[in-house]
Amino acid sequence: MAKSKWTSDNIKDQSGKIFVITGATSGLGKEAARVLANKNATVVMAIRNLQKGQKVIDDIKAAYPNADIHQKKLDLSSLSSITAFVEDFQKDYNRLDVLINNAGVMMCPYSKTEDGFEIQMGVNHLGHFALTGQLMPLLKQTKDSRIVSTSSVAHKFGNIDLKDLNWENRKYRTSRAYGDSKIANLYFMYELAKRYKNDQDAPIITASHPGWTETELQRHTGSARFLNKFFAQDVKIGTLPTLMAAVDDNATSGDYYGPSRFFEMWGNPVKVKSNKKSHDASVAKGLWELSERMTGVQYQ
Repeated sequence: MAKSKWTSDNIKDQSGKIFVITGATSGLGKEAARVLANKNATVVMAIRNLQKGQKVIDDIKAAYPNADIHQKKLDLSSLSSITAFVEDFQKDYNRLDVLINNAGVMMCPYSKTEDGFEIQMGVNHLGHFALTGQLMPLLKQTKDSRIVSTSSVAHKFGNIDLKDLNWENRKYRTSRAYGDSKIANLYFMYELAKRYKNDQDAPIITASHPGWTETELQRHTGSARFLNKFFAQDVKIGTLPTLMAAVDDNATSGDYYGPSRFFEMWGNPVKVKSNKKSHDASVAKGLWELSERMTGVQYQ
């Protein structure tokens, strides 16, 4: 794999563009918000904790006084919250250039969302599925818009059981459930790109993963927190694949970005390939249809 030299310096001025970033109070989302605000984008942080979000806004504005950055309440574990966010966003904005589906939970104890979904699949996939579907009309009416789904190298451990998505009939394995949610992000991206390939108004649909990057997402995994001291790359580097997927002029629907070095664990971003299982069209279609039924969201 070729070594990449792509950095945030490659990002052009983003004046006039509106970005929505889910999970922007820490980790990759926070760094993406900082970089894009510095590039003159209008950034809307879609987040659960508004108090924490205000601190992020204050920190970014302290560094960049002219930053155009805002926050709106969004809880991806609640379909009603997702709908409320979309309605609130559309009151204030008549376009959406880039939706970065970044928020996630990782290897947490078993629980269910407000709507009865297993927590990791519910937040990481189904929540973003519902959010994207409801924002799609706005994305389609915005020229050259884009959607970025955030996956993980953990997608390689995913093996979705469409008959038991909520882990009600199996012993719960949190690492496996996380892998399922991350391959779901790729099934979603590939199926979305497929369904809109002949729609001239459709957004560019991409995905990314951060390799091994230290973030708050790993708070439930003691081994990862320990190994981070030795192996993890800084979040400023780990966020670059997300940013490249969001703004690179050469991106086309179906492109997947990740780090360029050591089995996609470290380094500046390049286009990468997901595993063979993530390209299983029958599973992708089945997951899409199941996601529609579970969320009640139909794409236009």
